Amino acid sequence: MLYKNIIKRLIDFVAAAIGLIIAFPVMVLIYILLRIVHNEAPFFYQKRAGKYGKEFKIIKFKTMNSLKDANGMLLPDADRITKLGGFLRKTSLDEIPQLINVIKGDMSLIGPRPLYMKYLPYYTAKEQVRHTVKPGITGLAQISGRNLIGWDMRLKKDIEYVENLSLSLDIKILLKTIQKVILIKDVAIDEVSGIFDLDDERKNKTIKIN
Repeated sequence: MLYKNIIKRLIDFVAAAIGLIIAFPVMVLIYILLRIVHNEAPFFYQKRAGKYGKEFKIIKFKTMNSLKDANGMLLPDADRITKLGGFLRKTSLDEIPQLINVIKGDMSLIGPRPLYMKYLPYYTAKEQVRHTVKPGITGLAQISGRNLIGWDMRLKKDIEYVENLSLSLDIKILLKTIQKVILIKDVAIDEVSGIFDLDDERKNKTIKIN
């Protein structure tokens, strides 16, 4: 409990602050390049569910432009991901601004990934445990396959993390994440990664059962 309630937050704050200082030159470079390539604001803000399902805005670098079709609708994601954006996703550099979320206390370095608010009604009672801790930049599900595993397994890994939360587990996840980033392994450029959104998948399951 001491680690979960006090030490983990202290480590998060100090590590995120140091990380931002070290990454600042890279962030400035990415900011300038995105400004040039996308010709729009480089940061992406999106509402996500935090601890206890509380809403917050996640901060990432934009990996897609805002091009629209003749009807004024955004083009499909695959048509809007630029080469620079694809590189940022492959290398996970688009995630760096989330260190700001960590410093603010919205997120932790390690924890279940923050998902869409619209998913809240579709978790099982057991899966709701993922919201008893702060969401993380990386987590057990991410080192187990990231977006390349199905929803049931991803959420099962979130439950496993919460039930076994410890300093040693966080260190293991952090080291494995660094390894995967360096090797560019299990990284999906398309964030949907060929699977339904959680709400759509579970609606379809309900329809099939009925």
